[in-house]
Amino acid sequence: MLLKNKNVIITGTARGMGKAMLTEFAKNGANIWACARKETPEFLKNISEISKEYNVEIKPIFFDLTDLTAMKSAIIQIRNEKKNIDALINNAGITYNALFAMSDSENLKKQFDVNFFSLFTFTQYIVKIMSRQKYGSIVNIASSAAFDGNPGKSVYGASKAAVVAMTKSIAAELGEIGIRANCIAPGVTDTDMIDTMPKHIVEDAVNHTDLLRIAKPSEIATTAVFLASDLSSYVTGQTIIVSGGLK
Repeated sequence: MLLKNKNVIITGTARGMGKAMLTEFAKNGANIWACARKETPEFLKNISEISKEYNVEIKPIFFDLTDLTAMKSAIIQIRNEKKNIDALINNAGITYNALFAMSDSENLKKQFDVNFFSLFTFTQYIVKIMSRQKYGSIVNIASSAAFDGNPGKSVYGASKAAVVAMTKSIAAELGEIGIRANCIAPGVTDTDMIDTMPKHIVEDAVNHTDLLRIAKPSEIATTAVFLASDLSSYVTGQTIIVSGGLK
């Protein structure tokens, strides 16, 4: 197991890629702080089953990333456990599809609040803990939209491009104290986010991949496991595009 007895924070674990990450990280022996926006019976049942199956500890942490007061309370909750934090997986995010001329300022602000500003602030708090340890791995989930320039993705792509730029900078700043930072940029992935995309856009994306299919959430999750583990101990400041060869 790549992460046996390691302690990992994962955001956005209630569904999609985050839900897949819970399974993959637990399968590899990690104890997890599973962050989600709200408590539901389904979520609690899921983390209980995964915890028992893989004999790891999974603790739910509930807060809205855009609520600074709630975020600070979550950080205190984690810090008070007095455990090292081996990895932070910034997975939580939202998507938005609209042509440039039709994009409104409200959605522009919302995208950056969730996808970038809250991620930036949350990472700052966790880095303070990692700095005292003098090690840690930060894995930020960006998107191939940060690079592709597809129609309808100007707002979403820009928010994810900001994550890529941030990651490269903090990798340069934090490397000397043993903290690594990397990005994963998934292509179209089989989560409920694709339900917000027009069907013809999804089909076109599939037809422009070398593998002629969309990604499984577990394929993104296993890449995150790699970047969180010691297998990637000399990898930092990088963005791994997991898009099936999307052109």
